[in-house]
Amino acid sequence: MPAGTWDCFGGAIDALAAMTDGKAVTCVGHKRDQNGRLIARCSTDEVPDVGARLVASGLAWAFVKYSPDYIALEMQPRRGKVGIWQSKTQPPWEYRARRWATTAQISSEGCPIKGNINDKGERIYHAPWSKSYAKTRIDTSKGERWFCTEAEAKAAGWRAPYR
Repeated sequence: MPAGTWDCFGGAIDALAAMTDGKAVTCVGHKRDQNGRLIARCSTDEVPDVGARLVASGLAWAFVKYSPDYIALEMQPRRGKVGIWQSKTQPPWEYRARRWATTAQISSEGCPIKGNINDKGERIYHAPWSKSYAKTRIDTSKGERWFCTEAEAKAAGWRAPYR
Protein backbone atom coordinates (compact mmCIF):
# COMPACT_ATOMS: atom_id res chain seq x y z
CA MET A 1 0.00 0.00 0.00
CA PRO A 2 1.26 3.51 -0.74
CA ALA A 3 2.36 5.57 2.25
CA GLY A 4 1.42 9.17 2.94
CA THR A 5 -1.57 11.11 1.75
CA TRP A 6 -3.09 12.03 -1.59
CA ASP A 7 -5.55 14.83 -2.25
CA CYS A 8 -8.27 12.69 -3.80
CA PHE A 9 -10.74 15.58 -3.55
CA GLY A 10 -8.39 17.81 -5.55
CA GLY A 11 -7.80 15.05 -8.09
CA ALA A 12 -11.52 14.57 -8.62
CA ILE A 13 -12.13 18.33 -8.89
CA ASP A 14 -9.31 18.69 -11.45
CA ALA A 15 -10.72 15.82 -13.53
CA LEU A 16 -14.23 17.25 -13.34
CA ALA A 17 -12.96 20.68 -14.37
CA ALA A 18 -11.07 19.19 -17.33
CA MET A 19 -14.29 17.53 -18.51
CA THR A 20 -16.63 20.47 -17.99
CA ASP A 21 -14.88 23.87 -17.91
CA GLY A 22 -16.07 26.03 -20.79
CA LYS A 23 -18.44 23.35 -22.01
CA ALA A 24 -22.21 23.06 -21.95
CA VAL A 25 -23.18 20.50 -19.31
CA THR A 26 -26.54 18.77 -19.57
CA CYS A 27 -27.99 16.87 -16.61
CA VAL A 28 -31.02 14.64 -16.87
CA GLY A 29 -32.74 13.61 -13.65
CA HIS A 30 -34.25 10.20 -13.25
CA LYS A 31 -35.39 10.03 -9.59
CA ARG A 32 -35.22 11.76 -6.22
CA ASP A 33 -33.52 10.54 -3.06
CA GLN A 34 -35.11 10.42 0.40
CA ASN A 35 -34.18 14.09 0.95
CA GLY A 36 -35.84 15.21 -2.28
CA ARG A 37 -32.55 15.77 -4.15
CA LEU A 38 -32.64 14.97 -7.85
CA ILE A 39 -30.43 12.05 -8.91
CA ALA A 40 -29.15 12.82 -12.41
CA ARG A 41 -26.63 11.89 -15.09
CA CYS A 42 -24.60 14.74 -16.53
CA SER A 43 -22.86 14.92 -19.89
CA THR A 44 -21.01 17.24 -22.25
CA ASP A 45 -20.62 16.92 -26.02
CA GLU A 46 -17.32 15.07 -25.45
CA VAL A 47 -18.21 13.07 -22.31
CA PRO A 48 -21.50 11.14 -22.44
CA ASP A 49 -21.56 10.41 -18.67
CA VAL A 50 -19.37 12.50 -16.36
CA GLY A 51 -20.07 10.33 -13.31
CA ALA A 52 -19.16 7.16 -15.20
CA ARG A 53 -15.87 8.72 -16.30
CA LEU A 54 -14.98 9.69 -12.71
CA VAL A 55 -15.78 6.20 -11.39
CA ALA A 56 -13.91 4.46 -14.24
CA SER A 57 -10.89 6.71 -13.56
CA GLY A 58 -10.79 5.72 -9.89
CA LEU A 59 -11.77 9.20 -8.77
CA ALA A 60 -15.25 8.42 -7.43
CA TRP A 61 -17.17 5.57 -5.84
CA ALA A 62 -20.16 3.84 -7.38
CA PHE A 63 -22.89 4.96 -4.97
CA VAL A 64 -24.86 1.73 -5.03
CA LYS A 65 -27.44 3.03 -2.55
CA TYR A 66 -28.97 5.00 -5.41
CA SER A 67 -27.93 3.06 -8.48
CA PRO A 68 -26.09 -0.13 -9.46
CA ASP A 69 -25.13 1.44 -12.81
CA TYR A 70 -21.46 2.11 -12.06
CA ILE A 71 -20.56 -1.06 -10.12
CA ALA A 72 -18.87 -2.73 -13.11
CA LEU A 73 -16.98 0.48 -13.96
CA GLU A 74 -15.55 0.59 -10.44
CA MET A 75 -14.00 -2.87 -10.64
CA GLN A 76 -11.06 -2.08 -12.95
CA PRO A 77 -9.61 0.85 -10.95
CA ARG A 78 -10.31 -1.07 -7.74
CA ARG A 79 -8.37 -4.12 -8.94
CA GLY A 80 -5.58 -1.94 -10.34
CA LYS A 81 -5.40 0.15 -7.13
CA VAL A 82 -5.91 3.36 -9.12
CA GLY A 83 -7.01 6.67 -7.61
CA ILE A 84 -9.08 6.23 -4.46
CA TRP A 85 -8.31 2.51 -4.54
CA GLN A 86 -4.54 2.92 -4.08
CA SER A 87 -4.91 2.53 -0.32
CA LYS A 88 -7.62 2.07 2.28
CA THR A 89 -10.14 4.89 1.97
CA GLN A 90 -13.42 5.84 3.56
CA PRO A 91 -16.36 6.47 1.22
CA PRO A 92 -18.00 9.86 1.72
CA TRP A 93 -21.29 8.36 2.94
CA GLU A 94 -19.46 6.53 5.73
CA TYR A 95 -17.59 9.70 6.68
CA ARG A 96 -20.84 11.69 6.80
CA ALA A 97 -22.63 8.97 8.81
CA ARG A 98 -19.83 8.91 11.40
CA ARG A 99 -19.76 12.71 11.62
CA TRP A 100 -23.55 12.76 11.91
CA ALA A 101 -23.60 10.22 14.73
CA THR A 102 -20.77 11.94 16.63
CA THR A 103 -22.20 15.46 16.41
CA ALA A 104 -25.77 14.35 17.17
CA GLN A 105 -24.50 13.23 20.57
CA ILE A 106 -23.08 16.65 21.46
CA SER A 107 -25.48 19.03 19.72
CA SER A 108 -28.59 20.76 20.95
CA GLU A 109 -31.44 18.26 21.37
CA GLY A 110 -29.66 15.74 19.15
CA CYS A 111 -30.04 17.93 16.06
CA PRO A 112 -26.55 18.42 14.62
CA ILE A 113 -27.14 20.88 11.76
CA LYS A 114 -26.08 24.43 12.63
CA GLY A 115 -28.24 27.27 11.30
CA ASN A 116 -25.98 30.31 11.15
CA ILE A 117 -26.69 33.89 10.05
CA ASN A 118 -23.68 35.56 8.45
CA ASP A 119 -22.71 39.25 8.40
CA LYS A 120 -24.81 39.80 5.26
CA GLY A 121 -27.89 38.35 6.97
CA GLU A 122 -27.80 35.16 4.88
CA ARG A 123 -29.23 32.10 6.61
CA ILE A 124 -26.79 29.24 6.01
CA TYR A 125 -26.94 25.74 7.47
CA HIS A 126 -23.84 23.67 8.14
CA ALA A 127 -24.06 19.88 8.24
CA PRO A 128 -21.42 18.03 10.29
CA TRP A 129 -19.27 17.42 7.19
CA SER A 130 -19.35 21.07 6.07
CA LYS A 131 -15.99 22.81 5.81
CA SER A 132 -16.93 25.50 8.36
CA TYR A 133 -18.86 23.26 10.76
CA ALA A 134 -16.27 23.16 13.57
CA LYS A 135 -15.78 26.92 13.69
CA THR A 136 -19.48 27.79 13.37
CA ARG A 137 -21.07 28.84 16.66
CA ILE A 138 -24.82 29.16 17.20
CA ASP A 139 -26.20 32.20 19.01
CA THR A 140 -29.93 31.65 19.45
CA SER A 141 -30.39 35.25 20.63
CA LYS A 142 -29.51 36.34 17.07
CA GLY A 143 -32.04 33.96 15.49
CA GLU A 144 -29.56 31.21 14.81
CA ARG A 145 -30.73 27.68 15.47
CA TRP A 146 -30.22 23.93 15.19
CA PHE A 147 -31.88 21.65 12.63
CA CYS A 148 -32.34 17.88 12.67
CA THR A 149 -32.31 17.41 8.87
CA GLU A 150 -31.19 19.31 5.79
CA ALA A 151 -34.79 19.17 4.54
CA GLU A 152 -35.93 20.92 7.72
CA ALA A 153 -33.30 23.65 7.26
CA LYS A 154 -34.28 24.20 3.62
CA ALA A 155 -37.98 24.30 4.46
CA ALA A 156 -37.22 27.03 7.01
CA GLY A 157 -35.50 29.09 4.28
CA TRP A 158 -31.85 28.31 5.04
CA ARG A 159 -29.33 27.33 2.36
CA ALA A 160 -26.27 25.09 2.29
CA PRO A 161 -22.85 26.79 2.18
CA TYR A 162 -21.54 27.38 -1.33
CA ARG A 163 -18.36 25.44 -0.65
